[in-house]
This record gives sequence, structure tokens and C-alpha cells, in this order.
Amino acid sequence: MAPYDELLAALEVELKRGTLTLAVLSQLQTPKYGYSLLQDLVDKHVDIEAGTLYPLLRRLEKQGILTSDWDTAESRPRKYYTLSATGNEIFKKLSDNWRSMTRQIEQLLGGEDNGDH
Repeated sequence: MAPYDELLAALEVELKRGTLTLAVLSQLQTPKYGYSLLQDLVDKHVDIEAGTLYPLLRRLEKQGILTSDWDTAESRPRKYYTLSATGNEIFKKLSDNWRSMTRQIEQLLGGEDNGDH
């Protein structure tokens, strides 16, 4: 891989890192187990792999943003994740921040009327 391609790839990873957390939180208003969450995100064209998702879920649970419960009713036990009360508040704040930042970036990139007439 050429140095330019390596640099671009590294910057793209950096750009996506925080957005993946917001994407995951957005899908956990109702309980979901890891694989179903992964499929939902992929179906919605979010580029995420299991090797990224599962550690993220464990980290968010450790931080108190998610709660989890095991469902052992079926032949294969599944761990279901959902937003905690703190997670709901954090999700709302991050969503507001995301909307504000995207408006600012759109203005900088010339995607919205920035008031210059």
C-alpha cells in the first residue's frame, strides 16, 4: 500500500471511530444480542465488523452505558444489550452534539448556505 493510501486509511479509521459508538447506541433503544445488532448495522450500511463490535459492547457495558441480560430460554444462550438510564442520557447528548457538528462541517464544506451572499 502506498504511503498516501496508508495515510488516508488511517484518517478514515479515525473519522469512523466515534461515529460507530453513536451508531451502536442508536440501535439499542430495545434489547438486541450482538449478532442481530451486527446484522442491523450492516443492513443499514454501517461498515462494522464483529471484531470491532463485540469489544465496543463490552467497553460500553463496563462504562455503565449499556446493560445486558442473558437469555437462556433457547438452545443457544444470547446476551442482550440495551441502553441503561445513563446510556439514554449520553445517547441524547451525543446525538445533539452529532447534529450540531454535522451542520458545522456541512457549512465548512459548502454543503449548506453559510450566509455568504
